[in-house]
Amino acid sequence: MLDDTLLDDQYRLGDADREGLLRAAARAGAQVRATAEAADELGVARVFQERPRALVLITRPGVGTAIAGVVTALLGPRCPVPVVVADDVPTWVGALDVVLAHTEDPGDVQMAESVDRAARRGARVLLTAEPEGPVAASAAQHAFLIPPRVPVPPGFGFARGFAAWAVALKALGLLNVDVQAVADELDREAERCHPMHESFVNPAKTLALRIDGRTPLLWGLDDLATAVAVHGAGVLGTYAGVVSDVAGYPQALTRSVLHRRAVRGTSGDDLFADPDDEEQAGLVRVLLLAVRQGPQADFARRVAMETLSGADVLEPAEEVSGGDAVCAALLALRFELAALYLGLAAGTLGGPGLYAPAV
Repeated sequence: MLDDTLLDDQYRLGDADREGLLRAAARAGAQVRATAEAADELGVARVFQERPRALVLITRPGVGTAIAGVVTALLGPRCPVPVVVADDVPTWVGALDVVLAHTEDPGDVQMAESVDRAARRGARVLLTAEPEGPVAASAAQHAFLIPPRVPVPPGFGFARGFAAWAVALKALGLLNVDVQAVADELDREAERCHPMHESFVNPAKTLALRIDGRTPLLWGLDDLATAVAVHGAGVLGTYAGVVSDVAGYPQALTRSVLHRRAVRGTSGDDLFADPDDEEQAGLVRVLLLAVRQGPQADFARRVAMETLSGADVLEPAEEVSGGDAVCAALLALRFELAALYLGLAAGTLGGPGLYAPAV
Protein backbone atom coordinates (compact mmCIF):
# COMPACT_ATOMS: atom_id res chain seq x y z
CA MET A 1 0.00 0.00 0.00
CA LEU A 2 1.24 3.46 -0.79
CA ASP A 3 1.67 6.37 1.57
CA ASP A 4 -0.86 8.87 0.22
CA THR A 5 0.48 11.58 2.54
CA LEU A 6 3.77 11.39 0.64
CA LEU A 7 1.97 11.42 -2.69
CA ASP A 8 0.51 14.85 -1.99
CA ASP A 9 3.62 16.29 -0.34
CA GLN A 10 5.81 17.84 -3.04
CA TYR A 11 8.82 18.17 -0.77
CA ARG A 12 8.76 14.63 0.56
CA LEU A 13 8.32 13.38 -2.99
CA GLY A 14 11.41 15.34 -3.96
CA ASP A 15 13.36 13.81 -1.08
CA ALA A 16 12.23 10.31 -2.05
CA ASP A 17 13.00 10.86 -5.73
CA ARG A 18 16.75 11.00 -5.20
CA GLU A 19 17.55 10.09 -8.80
CA GLY A 20 15.29 12.76 -10.29
CA LEU A 21 13.12 10.26 -12.15
CA LEU A 22 10.00 12.43 -12.15
CA ARG A 23 12.01 15.25 -13.68
CA ALA A 24 13.43 12.85 -16.28
CA ALA A 25 9.96 11.66 -17.31
CA ALA A 26 8.76 15.26 -17.54
CA ARG A 27 11.44 15.94 -20.16
CA ALA A 28 9.58 13.85 -22.75
CA GLY A 29 8.48 16.91 -24.71
CA ALA A 30 12.02 18.28 -24.72
CA GLN A 31 13.28 14.91 -25.95
CA VAL A 32 10.85 15.02 -28.87
CA ARG A 33 11.93 18.53 -29.90
CA ALA A 34 15.63 17.83 -29.56
CA THR A 35 15.31 14.60 -31.56
CA ALA A 36 13.39 16.33 -34.34
CA GLU A 37 16.05 19.05 -34.49
CA ALA A 38 18.84 16.47 -34.67
CA ALA A 39 17.04 14.59 -37.45
CA ASP A 40 16.65 17.84 -39.38
CA GLU A 41 20.34 18.64 -39.03
CA LEU A 42 21.28 15.17 -40.27
CA GLY A 43 19.09 15.53 -43.34
CA VAL A 44 16.82 12.60 -42.49
CA ALA A 45 13.89 14.10 -44.39
CA ARG A 46 16.00 14.38 -47.54
CA VAL A 47 17.47 10.86 -47.46
CA PHE A 48 14.31 9.07 -46.38
CA GLN A 49 12.13 10.35 -49.19
CA GLU A 50 11.85 7.31 -51.43
CA ARG A 51 9.30 4.73 -50.30
CA PRO A 52 11.04 1.46 -49.29
CA ARG A 53 10.39 -2.09 -50.38
CA ALA A 54 9.98 -3.03 -46.71
CA LEU A 55 10.16 -1.31 -43.34
CA VAL A 56 12.09 -3.17 -40.65
CA LEU A 57 11.73 -2.18 -36.99
CA ILE A 58 14.49 -3.58 -34.79
CA THR A 59 13.54 -4.15 -31.16
CA ARG A 60 15.86 -5.06 -28.36
CA PRO A 61 15.31 -5.25 -24.58
CA GLY A 62 13.93 -1.97 -23.32
CA VAL A 63 11.35 0.47 -24.62
CA GLY A 64 12.07 -0.33 -28.27
CA THR A 65 9.45 -3.07 -28.26
CA ALA A 66 6.77 -0.63 -27.07
CA ILE A 67 7.83 1.98 -29.64
CA ALA A 68 7.59 -0.59 -32.42
CA GLY A 69 4.16 -1.68 -31.23
CA VAL A 70 2.81 1.87 -31.19
CA VAL A 71 4.32 2.70 -34.59
CA THR A 72 3.01 -0.51 -36.13
CA ALA A 73 -0.48 0.24 -34.83
CA LEU A 74 -0.30 3.80 -36.19
CA LEU A 75 0.75 2.50 -39.60
CA GLY A 76 -2.12 0.02 -39.54
CA PRO A 77 -3.05 -2.73 -41.99
CA ARG A 78 -3.33 -0.24 -44.85
CA CYS A 79 0.37 0.58 -44.77
CA PRO A 80 1.51 0.36 -48.42
CA VAL A 81 4.73 -1.48 -47.56
CA PRO A 82 5.36 -4.59 -45.46
CA VAL A 83 6.31 -3.87 -41.84
CA VAL A 84 8.60 -6.37 -40.14
CA VAL A 85 9.29 -6.25 -36.39
CA ALA A 86 12.31 -8.30 -35.31
CA ASP A 87 15.13 -8.33 -32.80
CA ASP A 88 17.67 -8.83 -35.58
CA VAL A 89 17.99 -7.67 -39.18
CA PRO A 90 16.50 -10.29 -41.54
CA THR A 91 18.87 -11.92 -44.00
CA TRP A 92 17.01 -10.48 -46.99
CA VAL A 93 17.43 -6.80 -46.08
CA GLY A 94 18.97 -4.82 -48.91
CA ALA A 95 19.33 -1.43 -50.54
CA LEU A 96 15.60 -1.03 -51.14
CA ASP A 97 14.69 -1.32 -47.46
CA VAL A 98 14.56 1.01 -44.46
CA VAL A 99 15.63 -0.06 -40.97
CA LEU A 100 14.63 1.83 -37.82
CA ALA A 101 16.27 0.88 -34.54
CA HIS A 102 16.36 2.06 -30.94
CA THR A 103 18.42 0.99 -27.96
CA GLU A 104 19.55 2.46 -24.67
CA ASP A 105 22.28 -0.15 -24.25
CA PRO A 106 25.45 1.19 -25.91
CA GLY A 107 27.09 -2.22 -25.63
CA ASP A 108 24.33 -4.28 -27.27
CA VAL A 109 26.43 -6.46 -29.57
CA GLN A 110 23.46 -7.95 -31.41
CA MET A 111 22.11 -4.49 -32.20
CA ALA A 112 25.55 -3.36 -33.34
CA GLU A 113 25.85 -6.34 -35.68
CA SER A 114 22.34 -5.75 -37.04
CA VAL A 115 22.98 -2.08 -37.79
CA ASP A 116 26.33 -2.82 -39.38
CA ARG A 117 24.92 -5.61 -41.54
CA ALA A 118 21.94 -3.54 -42.73
CA ALA A 119 24.10 -0.53 -43.53
CA ARG A 120 26.69 -2.58 -45.43
CA ARG A 121 23.89 -4.03 -47.56
CA GLY A 122 22.84 -0.53 -48.53
CA ALA A 123 19.69 -0.19 -46.46
CA ARG A 124 18.81 3.22 -45.09
CA VAL A 125 19.23 2.94 -41.34
CA LEU A 126 18.08 5.33 -38.62
CA LEU A 127 19.29 4.57 -35.11
CA THR A 128 18.62 6.27 -31.79
CA ALA A 129 21.34 5.26 -29.36
CA GLU A 130 24.09 6.55 -27.09
CA PRO A 131 26.95 8.31 -28.90
CA GLU A 132 29.64 5.94 -27.58
CA GLY A 133 30.09 2.20 -27.60
CA PRO A 134 29.80 -0.67 -30.10
CA VAL A 135 26.30 0.32 -31.24
CA ALA A 136 27.36 3.86 -32.10
CA ALA A 137 30.51 2.56 -33.80
CA SER A 138 28.40 0.29 -36.01
CA ALA A 139 26.54 3.33 -37.31
CA ALA A 140 29.64 5.35 -38.20
CA GLN A 141 29.60 6.47 -41.84
CA HIS A 142 26.83 3.98 -42.65
CA ALA A 143 23.74 4.92 -40.69
CA PHE A 144 21.99 7.97 -39.27
CA LEU A 145 22.71 8.04 -35.56
CA ILE A 146 20.64 10.31 -33.31
CA PRO A 147 22.15 10.41 -29.81
CA PRO A 148 20.23 11.81 -26.85
CA ARG A 149 20.49 15.58 -26.53
CA VAL A 150 18.35 15.74 -23.41
CA PRO A 151 20.00 13.66 -20.68
CA VAL A 152 17.68 11.16 -18.98
CA PRO A 153 18.36 7.86 -17.20
CA PRO A 154 17.98 4.58 -19.08
CA GLY A 155 14.36 3.58 -19.48
CA PHE A 156 13.06 7.03 -20.40
CA GLY A 157 13.80 6.90 -24.12
CA PHE A 158 10.29 6.18 -25.40
CA ALA A 159 9.67 9.79 -26.47
CA ARG A 160 13.06 10.05 -28.19
CA GLY A 161 12.75 6.83 -30.14
CA PHE A 162 9.15 7.53 -31.10
CA ALA A 163 10.02 11.03 -32.34
CA ALA A 164 12.92 9.83 -34.48
CA TRP A 165 10.88 7.08 -36.09
CA ALA A 166 7.96 9.45 -36.66
CA VAL A 167 10.22 11.92 -38.48
CA ALA A 168 11.57 9.19 -40.77
CA LEU A 169 8.14 7.71 -41.46
CA LYS A 170 6.74 11.12 -42.30
CA ALA A 171 9.55 11.68 -44.79
CA LEU A 172 8.81 8.28 -46.33
CA GLY A 173 5.16 9.24 -46.73
CA LEU A 174 4.00 6.38 -44.52
CA LEU A 175 2.86 8.26 -41.43
CA ASN A 176 1.85 11.88 -40.91
CA VAL A 177 2.77 12.87 -37.36
CA ASP A 178 3.17 16.45 -36.18
CA VAL A 179 6.09 15.95 -33.80
CA GLN A 180 5.88 19.53 -32.57
CA ALA A 181 2.26 18.94 -31.56
CA VAL A 182 3.37 15.78 -29.76
CA ALA A 183 6.07 17.73 -27.91
CA ASP A 184 3.67 20.51 -26.92
CA GLU A 185 1.12 18.08 -25.53
CA LEU A 186 3.76 16.15 -23.62
CA ASP A 187 4.85 19.41 -22.01
CA ARG A 188 1.27 20.14 -21.01
CA GLU A 189 0.87 16.63 -19.61
CA ALA A 190 4.05 17.07 -17.55
CA GLU A 191 2.59 20.28 -16.16
CA ARG A 192 -0.76 18.64 -15.36
CA CYS A 193 1.07 15.85 -13.57
CA HIS A 194 3.60 18.06 -11.74
CA PRO A 195 4.32 16.94 -8.14
CA MET A 196 2.93 20.22 -6.78
CA HIS A 197 -0.58 19.32 -8.01
CA GLU A 198 -2.66 17.28 -5.58
CA SER A 199 -4.08 13.90 -6.46
CA PHE A 200 -7.59 15.06 -7.31
CA VAL A 201 -6.28 17.34 -10.09
CA ASN A 202 -3.19 15.34 -11.08
CA PRO A 203 -4.05 12.62 -13.65
CA ALA A 204 -0.91 10.56 -12.97
CA LYS A 205 -1.39 10.60 -9.19
CA THR A 206 -5.04 9.72 -9.64
CA LEU A 207 -4.06 6.76 -11.82
CA ALA A 208 -1.50 5.64 -9.25
CA LEU A 209 -4.15 5.70 -6.51
CA ARG A 210 -6.56 3.70 -8.66
CA ILE A 211 -3.96 1.01 -9.29
CA ASP A 212 -2.69 0.80 -5.71
CA GLY A 213 -3.43 -2.55 -4.09
CA ARG A 214 -4.98 -3.99 -7.24
CA THR A 215 -3.85 -5.99 -10.23
CA PRO A 216 -4.39 -3.68 -13.20
CA LEU A 217 -6.05 -5.15 -16.25
CA LEU A 218 -4.90 -2.93 -19.10
CA TRP A 219 -7.38 -3.79 -21.81
CA GLY A 220 -7.26 -1.85 -25.06
CA LEU A 221 -10.41 -0.94 -26.93
CA ASP A 222 -8.38 -0.48 -30.11
CA ASP A 223 -5.07 -1.74 -31.46
CA LEU A 224 -3.21 1.48 -30.71
CA ALA A 225 -4.45 1.60 -27.12
CA THR A 226 -3.37 -2.01 -26.64
CA ALA A 227 0.11 -1.11 -27.92
CA VAL A 228 0.34 1.74 -25.40
CA ALA A 229 -0.84 -0.68 -22.70
CA VAL A 230 2.29 -2.75 -23.33
CA HIS A 231 4.38 0.28 -22.43
CA GLY A 232 2.16 0.95 -19.43
CA ALA A 233 2.66 -2.57 -18.12
CA GLY A 234 6.39 -2.27 -18.69
CA VAL A 235 6.83 0.90 -16.64
CA LEU A 236 4.48 -0.30 -13.88
CA GLY A 237 6.65 -3.36 -13.50
CA THR A 238 9.90 -1.41 -13.74
CA TYR A 239 9.15 1.39 -11.29
CA ALA A 240 6.36 0.09 -9.07
CA GLY A 241 6.81 -3.67 -9.13
CA VAL A 242 3.22 -4.07 -10.29
CA VAL A 243 2.22 -7.02 -12.46
CA SER A 244 -0.37 -6.16 -15.12
CA ASP A 245 -2.46 -8.03 -17.63
CA VAL A 246 -2.40 -6.58 -21.14
CA ALA A 247 -4.79 -7.51 -23.92
CA GLY A 248 -7.08 -6.11 -26.53
CA TYR A 249 -10.63 -6.34 -25.25
CA PRO A 250 -11.70 -9.07 -27.73
CA GLN A 251 -8.79 -11.17 -26.48
CA ALA A 252 -9.63 -10.36 -22.86
CA LEU A 253 -13.09 -11.84 -23.41
CA THR A 254 -11.48 -15.23 -24.06
CA ARG A 255 -9.85 -15.18 -20.61
CA SER A 256 -13.08 -16.36 -19.09
CA VAL A 257 -12.16 -16.63 -15.39
CA LEU A 258 -10.25 -13.35 -15.39
CA HIS A 259 -13.05 -11.60 -17.26
CA ARG A 260 -15.61 -12.87 -14.75
CA ARG A 261 -13.45 -11.52 -11.94
CA ALA A 262 -13.26 -8.20 -13.80
CA VAL A 263 -17.05 -8.09 -14.09
CA ARG A 264 -17.40 -8.69 -10.35
CA GLY A 265 -14.72 -6.10 -9.62
CA THR A 266 -16.51 -3.40 -11.59
CA SER A 267 -20.00 -4.20 -10.36
CA GLY A 268 -19.63 -2.11 -7.20
CA ASP A 269 -19.84 -5.12 -4.90
CA ASP A 270 -16.27 -4.56 -3.70
CA LEU A 271 -16.57 -0.80 -3.25
CA PHE A 272 -15.73 -0.96 0.46
CA ALA A 273 -13.53 -4.03 0.28
CA ASP A 274 -10.37 -4.09 2.39
CA PRO A 275 -7.41 -4.90 0.10
CA ASP A 276 -5.60 -6.41 3.12
CA ASP A 277 -8.42 -8.88 3.77
CA GLU A 278 -7.35 -12.36 2.68
CA GLU A 279 -10.86 -13.02 1.41
CA GLN A 280 -10.49 -10.06 -0.92
CA ALA A 281 -7.12 -11.18 -2.30
CA GLY A 282 -6.77 -10.94 -6.02
CA LEU A 283 -8.73 -7.71 -6.47
CA VAL A 284 -8.37 -6.27 -9.93
CA ARG A 285 -8.66 -2.80 -11.41
CA VAL A 286 -10.02 -2.73 -14.94
CA LEU A 287 -8.51 0.05 -17.02
CA LEU A 288 -10.04 0.29 -20.47
CA LEU A 289 -7.71 2.21 -22.77
CA ALA A 290 -9.00 4.03 -25.84
CA VAL A 291 -6.90 6.09 -28.24
CA ARG A 292 -8.63 6.00 -31.60
CA GLN A 293 -11.85 7.89 -32.27
CA GLY A 294 -14.76 7.14 -34.58
CA PRO A 295 -17.78 4.83 -34.88
CA GLN A 296 -15.77 1.64 -34.49
CA ALA A 297 -14.10 2.94 -31.34
CA ASP A 298 -17.43 4.09 -29.92
CA PHE A 299 -18.94 0.66 -30.56
CA ALA A 300 -16.04 -1.11 -28.85
CA ARG A 301 -16.46 1.10 -25.80
CA ARG A 302 -20.22 0.48 -25.61
CA VAL A 303 -19.73 -3.28 -25.82
CA ALA A 304 -17.10 -3.24 -23.06
CA MET A 305 -19.10 -0.97 -20.78
CA GLU A 306 -22.17 -3.21 -21.02
CA THR A 307 -20.41 -5.78 -18.85
CA LEU A 308 -17.76 -3.60 -17.17
CA SER A 309 -19.88 -0.62 -16.26
CA GLY A 310 -17.66 0.40 -13.37
CA ALA A 311 -14.36 0.18 -15.24
CA ASP A 312 -12.01 3.14 -15.49
CA VAL A 313 -11.73 4.45 -19.05
CA LEU A 314 -8.53 6.21 -20.07
CA GLU A 315 -9.38 8.16 -23.22
CA PRO A 316 -6.91 11.00 -23.90
CA ALA A 317 -8.93 12.30 -26.85
CA GLU A 318 -11.55 13.52 -24.38
CA GLU A 319 -8.92 15.79 -22.84
CA VAL A 320 -6.80 16.90 -25.80
CA SER A 321 -6.90 17.17 -29.56
CA GLY A 322 -4.16 16.43 -32.04
CA GLY A 323 -4.81 12.98 -33.39
CA ASP A 324 -3.92 9.41 -32.57
CA ALA A 325 -0.15 9.89 -32.29
CA VAL A 326 -0.50 12.75 -29.81
CA CYS A 327 -2.97 10.79 -27.67
CA ALA A 328 -0.81 7.67 -27.71
CA ALA A 329 2.29 9.60 -26.64
CA LEU A 330 0.35 11.39 -23.90
CA LEU A 331 -1.02 8.14 -22.49
CA ALA A 332 2.44 6.56 -22.54
CA LEU A 333 3.83 9.47 -20.51
CA ARG A 334 0.93 9.35 -18.05
CA PHE A 335 1.68 5.71 -17.33
CA GLU A 336 5.36 6.54 -16.80
CA LEU A 337 4.53 9.26 -14.29
CA ALA A 338 1.86 7.16 -12.56
CA ALA A 339 4.32 4.28 -12.18
CA LEU A 340 6.90 6.61 -10.66
CA TYR A 341 4.40 8.11 -8.22
CA LEU A 342 3.24 4.64 -7.25
CA GLY A 343 6.78 3.38 -6.72
CA LEU A 344 7.87 6.42 -4.74
CA ALA A 345 4.79 6.53 -2.51
CA ALA A 346 4.87 2.77 -1.87
CA GLY A 347 8.53 2.88 -0.88
CA THR A 348 9.61 0.48 -3.64
CA LEU A 349 11.53 3.16 -5.52
CA GLY A 350 13.81 6.01 -4.58
CA GLY A 351 14.52 7.17 -1.05
CA PRO A 352 12.67 6.82 2.27
CA GLY A 353 9.28 6.38 0.61
CA LEU A 354 6.64 4.80 2.81
CA TYR A 355 8.73 5.07 5.93
CA ALA A 356 9.61 8.77 5.73
CA PRO A 357 7.97 10.67 8.61
CA ALA A 358 5.42 13.25 7.59
CA VAL A 359 6.46 16.78 8.53
